[in-house]
Amino acid sequence: MTSVESTPPPLLGATDIRRLAGELDVRPTKTLGQNFVIDGNTIRRIVSTARLDPSETVLEVGPGLGSLTLGLLDAAARVVAVEIDPKLAARLPQTVAEFRPEKADNLTVILSDAMKITELPHPPTALVANLPYNVAVPVVLHLLEHFPSLQHGLVMVQDEVADRMAAGPGNKTYGVPSVKGAWYGTMRKAGVIGMNVFWPAPKINSGLVGFERSEPPVTTASRQEVFAVIDAAFAQRRKTLRAALAGWAGSPAQAEAALVAAGIDPQARGEKLGILEFTAIAEAKQKLESGTE
Repeated sequence: MTSVESTPPPLLGATDIRRLAGELDVRPTKTLGQNFVIDGNTIRRIVSTARLDPSETVLEVGPGLGSLTLGLLDAAARVVAVEIDPKLAARLPQTVAEFRPEKADNLTVILSDAMKITELPHPPTALVANLPYNVAVPVVLHLLEHFPSLQHGLVMVQDEVADRMAAGPGNKTYGVPSVKGAWYGTMRKAGVIGMNVFWPAPKINSGLVGFERSEPPVTTASRQEVFAVIDAAFAQRRKTLRAALAGWAGSPAQAEAALVAAGIDPQARGEKLGILEFTAIAEAKQKLESGTE
């Protein structure tokens, strides 16, 4: 007796996407960074790479016309979709009811700017999203800050941004996104997505970035204090830390004192330091100012 493989549920293709866009009179805009995925295999690849548990609540930012949303509903218990475009937000439940009627109750749509949300009706455990290129890093950092329930995720961003988010110390693309991301956990490059799977097709490839949350460094310094050091160090990344941190510390001498107290060479550059070193610098300055160093 031969077994028959079950056919995977249908996902939105190019014809579906253009039909929905036509119904809504939606023209993808650069302002909102709208590039809709029109290839079902790409959606399946993203969902598979995200390694979702069937019991999870997934947060999706910028669901658009619902390409990825359907794939996520197939793999997780619930999807909370945050959409900034009123037309798209209003249409998404109808699309899910049309293509996944049995999953319609598992979708919650929030009409909002993702940078403004600080609470959700269902605490998300995973973030999976095709993020607008121009706000990808701020959105990820904002969500990790405000939703400690997020334990892992996979985001699709501009390929160059993916490299920066996943870079380690010493890498030429290492910078603010790399270090701040490391405060929350481990980020890795998880693949490249070509241009032709989108409508409209972007002019550059996209990259997948996966992350796993871990506990932040143990320190008496606050996250804001550590991030202030990071911002200062990379604002003038060609300068030595003694010079780059002068404004942050109050003077070159005070910057040097904090660096020496943290065990960091004042002539080093920020691109060589990891999150633990930046944390040590913030803590050293705090102790020097309180007279406990």
